[in-house]
Amino acid sequence: MRSSSNPAFRNLPTGGGYGGYAGFGQPEAGYQQAPPPLTSERPMTIDDVVTKTGITLAVVAVTAVVTYLMQAWFLLFPAAIIGLVLGLIISFKRVPSPPLVIAYAAVEGIFLGAFSGIIGSMIDRWTGNPGQGVVVIGQAIIGTIGVFAGMLVVYKTGAIRVTPKFTKWITGAIIGVAVLMLFNLIMSFFTDGGLGLRNGGTLAIIFSLVCIGLAAFSFLIDFDAADQAIRAGVPAKFAWQIAFGLTVTLVWLYTEILRLLSYFNSD
Repeated sequence: MRSSSNPAFRNLPTGGGYGGYAGFGQPEAGYQQAPPPLTSERPMTIDDVVTKTGITLAVVAVTAVVTYLMQAWFLLFPAAIIGLVLGLIISFKRVPSPPLVIAYAAVEGIFLGAFSGIIGSMIDRWTGNPGQGVVVIGQAIIGTIGVFAGMLVVYKTGAIRVTPKFTKWITGAIIGVAVLMLFNLIMSFFTDGGLGLRNGGTLAIIFSLVCIGLAAFSFLIDFDAADQAIRAGVPAKFAWQIAFGLTVTLVWLYTEILRLLSYFNSD
């Protein structure tokens, strides 16, 4: 199985057989079927992936809405830290844990609710138009859904092929962006605005666009990893790992789109 830029997919086992159907996860022409998997567990299907991802995202949405309506902005940093810890634990576990994935989704929902509330309040203040923040948040949600759906179409039509070279380029770029984010955070303690990657200026806009692009291309690699897992007939329980990986990318994409839109509504 080809490696993914998303660490959540690196523990997906390889195996044989096919669990997919309905056109997704079926062997392509010329693809040689591998020997049956050495396990009695039911192989994963696309329905497993869709169901588990749907459950995970529903938890994210509910906790985000509750946090936003309660205006619990103070939960932003605790949720970010707890989410990071849970994400690392899930990524390094060899066997997926549904309770941990659900807990991660709940914490990320809290983070997104608080993050959206803070950004929305700032936009209201900048524009002097109460309610403008809600409009921008709605635009970010629509944009996130649109990018996800668009990249799914791109993947299914084969407009962009996910090759090992493509995966390496995206993985390297994501690592580079992560290093820049960390360095910018450290520099912000000593210099106002740090490197200027998050201050709303031209460089910040370019950086957010790069992050959005990388998150979008990451979906292609995530879809490919899920597709290969279905084709390999890995156990159905690993659908939770795929749901976790897609959630990680969606959360990143949404925050970057909301940041970008906030720049266009700033002073």
